[in-house]
Amino acid sequence: MNATAIALLLIPFFIMILLGFHIPYAMIASASLTMFYLKLSPTQIINTLVDSVDGFTFLAIPFFILSGDIMARGGISDRLILLADALVGWMRGGLAMVNIMASIFFGGISGSATADTASLGAILIPMMHKQGYDNEFSTAVTMTSSVQGMLIPPSHNMIIYAMAAGGISVSALFMAGIVPGVMLGIALMIFSYYLSVKRNYPKGTPFSLGNVAHALSKSIWGLGTVLIVVIGVVMGIFTPTESAAIACLYALIVSVFIYHELTWKELYKVIKSSLKTLSTVLILIAASGPFGFCITYLQIPSMVVNGLLGLTDSKFLLLLLINLIILVLGMILGMASIIVIVTPILMPVLLSIGLNPIQFGAILILNCGIGLITPPVGGVLFIGSGISGVPMERLVKHTFPFLVVMFVVLMLITYIPAITLTLPGILGLL
Repeated sequence: MNATAIALLLIPFFIMILLGFHIPYAMIASASLTMFYLKLSPTQIINTLVDSVDGFTFLAIPFFILSGDIMARGGISDRLILLADALVGWMRGGLAMVNIMASIFFGGISGSATADTASLGAILIPMMHKQGYDNEFSTAVTMTSSVQGMLIPPSHNMIIYAMAAGGISVSALFMAGIVPGVMLGIALMIFSYYLSVKRNYPKGTPFSLGNVAHALSKSIWGLGTVLIVVIGVVMGIFTPTESAAIACLYALIVSVFIYHELTWKELYKVIKSSLKTLSTVLILIAASGPFGFCITYLQIPSMVVNGLLGLTDSKFLLLLLINLIILVLGMILGMASIIVIVTPILMPVLLSIGLNPIQFGAILILNCGIGLITPPVGGVLFIGSGISGVPMERLVKHTFPFLVVMFVVLMLITYIPAITLTLPGILGLL
């Protein structure tokens, strides 16, 4: 074990994070310092940077990001809210149910919790407040339900995980996220209904099959994006990358020529926004190359395996400990950063205790999703606070019970493999 090299890799990395450096630059700098100390070829840095983003599967990420942005600004949000209202708006606390249901639909299109919160939150939070819901409750529902979008396909974070895990099946990951995503939505609905009854929040309009049919006719074009990805990938018609490209083209046609909500001038802004998001993801994945190479070269995963297994031989306790570690990291690091850093380190531990990497993908994504709603760096928390005007301190307090519900769902998918693995198994993807 080269303790000096490990110290050179990890200590400068965490110091730079604490000083406010962007994570990719901290990863590259600490990895470069370690490689120079180990007297490795400087070209190794460049090679690992390029190799990290040199893959056909990686092309799916920019297409999914762009298609999500197009649909977010192409009028899909209003139509999804209309459909969700027709389905569940009649219940006590109907608008809360609409919020969660719309997130299930929208998440399956954008795959982004931040896009979900920004798009649906800007519409639903003021609407809920106007009808008598507390701002804190409205915002908490919007933020926590947005995490469903990272589990329900398509999810570019699932693709990042697939690459970090060594190229596991994206199709299997997509299918593994459906049941946990829907389960999370149902759990949040149950808890929201309980609070709505307790606080006597209003009901919506009575249920009508005519309203459902009308809303479905309005939103069916937008929902087609999900069908293209899910059915196309599962049936083997497209690869995930091909489905992402086709979904992007489909989203453009629907938004411009069918819904007439997206002008060519707006499209320029959408592309600009997507490129900004993509550049952030791209440099992070590239930076993970040399950093991950150093982690592997120094046999840090083996040390982690031996360390964790030395604490306990209980699979139950090990999984709980891993979840707690990721939850803590989620409070201080961004989601993509956690995926590319943690996955190669923990994968040997997971394999040693017999946990399927596909199941861990869903666990990791939900875990990181919870981190997006926790201080101090929760991106969704910042967006929710900005839209609603509720100070973050008060928002965190009112969101905590919802986070407990999310943690319960996290424990269920951690300890019941069938929740994530049954659907991919039925479809022959495992």
